[in-house]
Amino acid sequence: MNRRTNFSLVIRAAVLLLLWKDVTPLYAQGLNDLWTGGYASWAGPPTGGVNINFQSGGVTTSYVIRDMEYVRTVANITSSASALLFSTNGVRVADASESTMYNGYGLNPGDYADQQPRGLMISQGALILPHPGYPDIYLLFHMTVDDFSNGIAAQLYLTTVDMSLQGGLGEVVDKNLPILVDDLNVGRLTAVRHANGRDWWVFCHKINTNTYYRLLVTPDGVTVDGTQSIGAVRPADNGQACFSPDGSRFAYYWGEDADLDIFRFDRCTGLFFDPVYVPVNDQLVGGVSFSPSGRYAYVSSTLDVYQVDMEAADIPSSIVHIAHWDSTYSPYPPFATYFSISQLAPDGKIYIGTGNSTLHLHVIHAPDSAGEACNLEQHGLELPAFYGDALPNHPNYHLGPVVGSVCDSLDLGTGMAAQQVLLGVQAYPNPSNGQFNLNYPVQPEAGILEV
Repeated sequence: MNRRTNFSLVIRAAVLLLLWKDVTPLYAQGLNDLWTGGYASWAGPPTGGVNINFQSGGVTTSYVIRDMEYVRTVANITSSASALLFSTNGVRVADASESTMYNGYGLNPGDYADQQPRGLMISQGALILPHPGYPDIYLLFHMTVDDFSNGIAAQLYLTTVDMSLQGGLGEVVDKNLPILVDDLNVGRLTAVRHANGRDWWVFCHKINTNTYYRLLVTPDGVTVDGTQSIGAVRPADNGQACFSPDGSRFAYYWGEDADLDIFRFDRCTGLFFDPVYVPVNDQLVGGVSFSPSGRYAYVSSTLDVYQVDMEAADIPSSIVHIAHWDSTYSPYPPFATYFSISQLAPDGKIYIGTGNSTLHLHVIHAPDSAGEACNLEQHGLELPAFYGDALPNHPNYHLGPVVGSVCDSLDLGTGMAAQQVLLGVQAYPNPSNGQFNLNYPVQPEAGILEV
């Protein structure tokens, strides 16, 4: 166990997997446990589609025959039963049969998408959210490069998918609706659940400023809720942004001029606060992810990976060098396995892309452990085909309400899931067929935690 406090622990092994599958808001409940990637299969291996699957609680990979290609922009979503619903590469939308969804061509109109038929090369250029008011409706937020010379997106688009149509394969019913028009930093689309447990906050960044746009997604639709200026001024970049699994912190990293910003976040108001700036000895591109507990942030920066402790008295000084590129190519030069964008997976591990099309991903096996004990294994996950730098852009779909807050007004915070949120308990990987980890903070009084 990761942590023992004044809680006693009662384990009833026969129901362990069942109960924790119901309680934990992040892992193995569908929506985010299948990652689609790779390229078209017409030439055969080592090119072709790749699926990375976490439905068993561990990770498996498979070769998939498909004509959809994913270069850097990728978003996908499954049903609650882990069946693929649809995916996008920023140019088109593919349904579960791997074919273009009805009306799914022509995302992101303009020269850039026309020149990138294999998929956009934008980090976090697309984001999929379930509509909070309609169970068959999904909202796809996306953007493209509209000003090549300055790296600017001129608008944020909204496309709507109705999965009740075309015999359950879905149909794009509204496409390329500009919901925000301004000079925006391309990509870095991020979302987090509202404190009421139903709605969503969505964020993007205004280029050459320190201003974030805040959008609110409710059963009534999508509105621009406002802006907030905080943190570093960010030019056109090639980095990554993310929220911690519990939604309490936000990180934005780019490995050249602006380094790492970390903010606390109020899920009720949608406002950032308590900014911390962390200088990083880094290179051009990079990524950032939080550990399952949210204690550690991991910065990946071309040749190096760093860990930052959110519980340190001096967060910038807590930065620890975890790994330096070991000069591996996959399968041979020039396909270097550098460190690039990253993603916390449903098995509780962090996977890091290589910045190239290679046959491997890096793996942080124990991201809630300090320093090198986090066990970063370079090129630790072997893949059946070339995989572009295209990890999916997944928010924490399973985050519940902030129980007891002024925004907890929808009566969603009941039962064991509410207690999980209240006590801050996390279990991973989940489901598990063997050893698993429990994280929870020191509690104000003694009690019994039943698993």
